[in-house]
Amino acid sequence: MSVMAPKPGEVDTTHGPILYLESVSVSFDGFKALNNLSLYIDEGELRCLIGPNGAGKTTLMDVITGKTRPDTGSVFFGQTIDLLKLDEPDIAKAGIGRKFQKPTVFEKLSVFENLELALATNKGVWSTLFAKLNSEQKDRIAQVMQIIGLAEHWQQQAGALSHGQKQWLEIGMLLMQEPKVMLVDEPVAGMTHQEIERTAELLLSLQGERSIIVVEHDMEFVRSIAKRVTVLHEGSVLTEGTMDEVQNDPRVIQVYLGD
Repeated sequence: MSVMAPKPGEVDTTHGPILYLESVSVSFDGFKALNNLSLYIDEGELRCLIGPNGAGKTTLMDVITGKTRPDTGSVFFGQTIDLLKLDEPDIAKAGIGRKFQKPTVFEKLSVFENLELALATNKGVWSTLFAKLNSEQKDRIAQVMQIIGLAEHWQQQAGALSHGQKQWLEIGMLLMQEPKVMLVDEPVAGMTHQEIERTAELLLSLQGERSIIVVEHDMEFVRSIAKRVTVLHEGSVLTEGTMDEVQNDPRVIQVYLGD
């Protein structure tokens, strides 16, 4: 039986977090990728997830977006939307967007056309793709280009952009879908120092209006954006706190550095 996808405006956060996972476990061929994991993300929060390779960060994102079904546990978007009853497209429509580590922009299209495509994908109006945009849609694209710092490059082919600019364009494509929750996977990998700083500014400017979960290995970058950090280890939450609290936790030091 197919479940009607809720609209983004229907997310109920009046009594608690916008996203919560409780007692979630996922096994692959006997290996526990997630092990009784519980995580709570507040509305408008920017949370960083860190942890060594194999800690469960990607699997966690896969569960939230419907790519992987957990063996046990519950995953809710607001108070009423059971994400385990929705498929990937419906979860995206409900207001959860994901940006993967490698940017997947349309290289032959311009910056403007990439954002236009994201708008069309969101509204399900492929037939009207590149047809005349109304003024509201044009304004939305112009606004997003301003936010991601690519307004001056609107006619440029995406393939000619720098690595960092491609990452920003993909964040822009995600913004065109107006998600309430954004999952962003290693946004600064391969970036120049200047691009890293600009990405920090961009993500900080987006919090509040939406909740953002950032998975990242670059600790300096995490320090520059995070109020709260969650450390995963062996599929569970090892600890949570400020960057200082987390970095000084003996368990975290042991996980990252060994005995």
